[in-house]
Amino acid sequence: AICIRGDRPFTLWDTGGIAVPQSRDELSAQVRSVAEKALRESDVQLFVVDGKEGLSPLDEELARTLRKAQKPVVLVVNKIDNEKHEPLAAEFSSLGFEPTFAISAEHDRGISDLVDAISRLLPTPPETGYQPSTISYQPISIAIVGRPNVGKSSLINSIVRGERAIVSELPGTTRDAIDIHFERDGRKFVFIDTAGIRRRGKQSTSAEVFSVMRAERSIRRADICVLIVDLTMGVTAQDKRIAGLIQKARKPAIIILNKWDLVRPKRKGKQAAKQVVEETRARIFFLEYAPAVNTSAITGENVEKLFGLIATIQRAAQKRIGTGVLNRLLRQAFESNPPPMAKGKRLKLFYAAQTRSGGLARESFRSLEFAESVLAKSPSVEKPLLLPEFVLFVNDPRLMNETYRRYLEARIRKTEPYPGLPIVLTLRQRTGVRHDQRTR
Repeated sequence: AICIRGDRPFTLWDTGGIAVPQSRDELSAQVRSVAEKALRESDVQLFVVDGKEGLSPLDEELARTLRKAQKPVVLVVNKIDNEKHEPLAAEFSSLGFEPTFAISAEHDRGISDLVDAISRLLPTPPETGYQPSTISYQPISIAIVGRPNVGKSSLINSIVRGERAIVSELPGTTRDAIDIHFERDGRKFVFIDTAGIRRRGKQSTSAEVFSVMRAERSIRRADICVLIVDLTMGVTAQDKRIAGLIQKARKPAIIILNKWDLVRPKRKGKQAAKQVVEETRARIFFLEYAPAVNTSAITGENVEKLFGLIATIQRAAQKRIGTGVLNRLLRQAFESNPPPMAKGKRLKLFYAAQTRSGGLARESFRSLEFAESVLAKSPSVEKPLLLPEFVLFVNDPRLMNETYRRYLEARIRKTEPYPGLPIVLTLRQRTGVRHDQRTR
């Protein structure tokens, strides 16, 4: 995660809790491997200890390891919630690290002083004479979501080519949503490695319940959601539930069919890959706008295609359908397949137009006009990824049903496919605003 709280922004790398040295299980070994990588690549190390638990043999061993790294070390004694607890920090002075900070992460106590100390210890950036561009491209955030153990962390590690996320055969390894910053061809990405979302009946601990909540929050804050499906298991009810969360949040999406290397030997014929994609899309039909690709996070096969799909979605978000073309295609759609009768009335279209800002902008700003004014006055900020939104002025928005909405969406996609993007249809009553209805 990037910290911008102090004078100088810096990246924090949470290595995960390091277990006792005698532990030889796979997960503990991977935690240690990630921690060792962090020691090699970091400029400053924060050694966090538990003030209430007191000094332990493991703390002393870790202190010896940190000294060998020959990097600046800041000793952080956590859980010092008030002045009465400050004497607890004195026990850790025997470790010999300066500076030492007694903090309470839960109560935000002592954090400002800690951030200032980190800023002072960071190396001075080299004088390159480089002048930054006048355009500040905001990183595009990609939420990696899926059931436990489908390969979310493996995919991210394959992308960044390093063990930033801990990978294990044990389901539920990642409980927190982890932000991993990555740059490729001058473009910045933030990959959000979320906790696996289990079936509600399988959420046996409070930690897993909160993990699901964080994963759902990651979906909401992401620009694009990447749903990973385990091909060895096929599309499960839980996969459909997660796809439903993406659809409900109206998020651009990509479907990654992982572990293709394990499935391919069992599938015969040149069209096997295409058939697998079609079978999956049929099972997750309500996310039909999402492109899908067979991959293997372990071997790296087709992982590079993810960036091509992201770029395709970004380009599609910039495309518009002219008002004249839009009205002609919708009128033809109404004429060739009239809406069904409902309570003796039929939906009637008067006029349609594509908005200049999509559904995401409407949720992010107070109004469409406000959003456009902000973007117009801020050339230094890249415009957000917008959804294709169409406003239909009709006689009564309540006459639109889901089947006809999907029909109209399909007709729009024949003119402009908008791959990876959900289409937003907003219905308004021409003679007033009593019955506004947005779909999708």
